Amino acid sequence: MKLGNIVFGLSAALFGPALSLAQNPIVQTMYTADPAPMVYNDRMYLYTSHDEDNSTWFVMDDWKLYTTEDMINWTDHGAVASYKTFHWAKGDAWAIQVIERDGKFYLYAPITSAINNRPAIGVAVADSPFGPFYDPLGHPLVQTKEGDIDPTVFIDDDGQAHLYWGNPFLYHVKLNEDMISLSGKITEIPMASEAFGAREGNVEKRPTLYEEAPWLYKREGLYYLLWGGGPIPEHLGYSTSESPVGPWKYGGTLMPTEGRSFTNHPGIVDFKAKTYLFYHNGALPGGSGFTRSVAVEEVEFTEQGGIKPLKMTQGITEQLKPLNPYQKVEAETIAWSEHVKGKQNAEVGVFVQAMQDGAYTSVKEVDFAAGASKFTARVGTTHNTDVAMEVRLDGIDGRLLATIDVPRTGGDNRWTLVSRDIPKVSGKHDVYFVFKAKDKPGVIMYFDYWMFSKENQNG
Repeated sequence: MKLGNIVFGLSAALFGPALSLAQNPIVQTMYTADPAPMVYNDRMYLYTSHDEDNSTWFVMDDWKLYTTEDMINWTDHGAVASYKTFHWAKGDAWAIQVIERDGKFYLYAPITSAINNRPAIGVAVADSPFGPFYDPLGHPLVQTKEGDIDPTVFIDDDGQAHLYWGNPFLYHVKLNEDMISLSGKITEIPMASEAFGAREGNVEKRPTLYEEAPWLYKREGLYYLLWGGGPIPEHLGYSTSESPVGPWKYGGTLMPTEGRSFTNHPGIVDFKAKTYLFYHNGALPGGSGFTRSVAVEEVEFTEQGGIKPLKMTQGITEQLKPLNPYQKVEAETIAWSEHVKGKQNAEVGVFVQAMQDGAYTSVKEVDFAAGASKFTARVGTTHNTDVAMEVRLDGIDGRLLATIDVPRTGGDNRWTLVSRDIPKVSGKHDVYFVFKAKDKPGVIMYFDYWMFSKENQNG
């Protein structure tokens, strides 16, 4: 299988001299795929599947959550559920979607059933978008003859919920108001070229471009069904309808085949008067069709309601609001990083690990206002000496505010709080945390959270 090249030289652009300009992929601390955005209480929630490092197949065990208020700085909330959430599941935590209704959150998941070793769609419920999620049914919500993956859920203005899913078939069913039971029969959507475009070559099983990964969306009374299209390597296409159940009309290519991943998966959502398309590629170092990364682009529409075709770019450049440094900020809130991995434990939740000398994280457009004079962070290391964290402005070699000598704590379950006076800084700046430890093997240090203090303010 011949895979595409990284569009626009993304590999060089993201990891070369211009890396400070990059925002895609939006997570660099692990491999993520199958983005499922949700807006709730003026915040963007992004659920993703998780490709394990060095995978040569779809090795995926849990689902991650990332949030943002500004579309540039993203906070890692760790794993919020896994295939083990469903006791009847054998494995395969593939593409999910989470939706809110009446203060509860419903996670629709494709997993392999341990009962018959076939894919099925389950549903888990939580009282918070962060979980914990539990399985109220104890069995699959749906399981058909074949291809029960990639669920998308949509609640229309009349309150009716719709569920689409499937590869190579496309299924639809209405959900009851409880969101965990079916209303009526499952329908298989006809694979007509008028609805999903015509495929060339061997079309016996797949006569149209539709492959998988449906996503249902509504704008100005028009329904959009986005999907991953074949043949492999996949592109993104879409169809439109005046009804959530069709008939569907093929709208064209949304995003052409690009990148090192031979799959793609759309998720589209409105947020703060803008529309964003999330997708995945293989743009991180080591990236492939089995080690993918989530990215995002802003969407524009034609006057007729069509979606203007998109390319994979370096990502969002307009930050929607500045970052407040005078409150506790999790170290896993990141705009861009390099040689850093995310981790989670019972002691502090999610934190980051610096993997080598010169590793760094950064956040953009931090608003210091009139001025900060103190910096505080919770850190740790297993090394006895010569581990430090530099706090810099506007670049990895930018103005140095502080050098924190990281004391040995003994492990990532033991931490210390350190504070330093800094030269007064005001206005808006990008902030870089650069980790230093020459000739130290393995993980050099751990970083949990940070904050700045104004003059005469306690840290």
